[in-house]
Amino acid sequence: MKKVDAVFEGGGVKGIGLVGAVSVIEKAGYKFENLAGTSAGAIVAGLLAVGYNSEEIEKELKKLNYNQFKDEKFPSKCKWLWKGLKILFKKGIYKGDYFEEWFEKLLVKKGKSKFGDIRTEYKEDKYKYKLQVIASDLTDQCLLVFPGDLQKFGINPDDYSISKAIRMSMSIPIFFEPVEIKDKNNLIHYIVDGGVLSNYPVWLLDDGSCNPKWPTFGFKLMEPQKRSLKKANPNPIKNTINYCYSIIGTLLNGHDNYHISESKGDYDRTIGIPTVIEVNNLKKEIGTTCFDITEEESDLLYKNGELTAEKFLENWNFQNWIEEYRKTATNGNSMN
Repeated sequence: MKKVDAVFEGGGVKGIGLVGAVSVIEKAGYKFENLAGTSAGAIVAGLLAVGYNSEEIEKELKKLNYNQFKDEKFPSKCKWLWKGLKILFKKGIYKGDYFEEWFEKLLVKKGKSKFGDIRTEYKEDKYKYKLQVIASDLTDQCLLVFPGDLQKFGINPDDYSISKAIRMSMSIPIFFEPVEIKDKNNLIHYIVDGGVLSNYPVWLLDDGSCNPKWPTFGFKLMEPQKRSLKKANPNPIKNTINYCYSIIGTLLNGHDNYHISESKGDYDRTIGIPTVIEVNNLKKEIGTTCFDITEEESDLLYKNGELTAEKFLENWNFQNWIEEYRKTATNGNSMN
């Protein structure tokens, strides 16, 4: 089988589109070697890392009721007041416990729930574990890559829960409560969705060589057109909660949607999966927190992933990519 590293973008319920693309890559004879992802991308990468294939992942996601992720019920009266109080005192509306428990059960099915269970034979730190998970540290205002960065908090990565790390990566600020970790000085760090700082870290698994042994494929949502600025999508702000959602949506979707490096070949190794679907002759863009997504809409997103990956493979040639973007680089400073 042909080896490939893979980096998956975050995108909430749209993650089913990533799985559709993965199914095509698997059928083409590729084996995933090193994996990384943010938020929903971390979910897909995590399941692949412990031994799930695309068919199994699709089955599990289709059984899932995303509304169960809203593991907090509020009184019908003054619902917005209760949500506001949750934000004020807990820094997030929903606990996130249901997601973590759901994901942990999936990991246990494969007998791999700790990072130590997915250690590799590579000596390099960045490849020591099969999975890399992106999160954002609001306290230090910096990007975190787990499990490696757990050492900053005096935590042994081998013993740390994969589901907890992915719970951090998918913790959309304000929507979910942040995960709290204390450092060696007893300072509390609030960890949230990796998409706040990098929703699509396609560079993460690069080895720094001019002649990489195998490629890295990027699986990216909301990038159907090459380097085009996303058109405005008006989101009327009616109250404070809606205002908070708008801020977070802008943070998660704005920076990575516009630019993918062309000089390093990032666009050419990206499978850009459209999140616009057509239902009853009407086009609809699926949003990150569209937890009411229907089975039909999920199927259409999955199909988008399949079609995009098929088209990608028709044009992909690894050796040509190396010649154009790596061997022509000067001073050997290019990244794979």
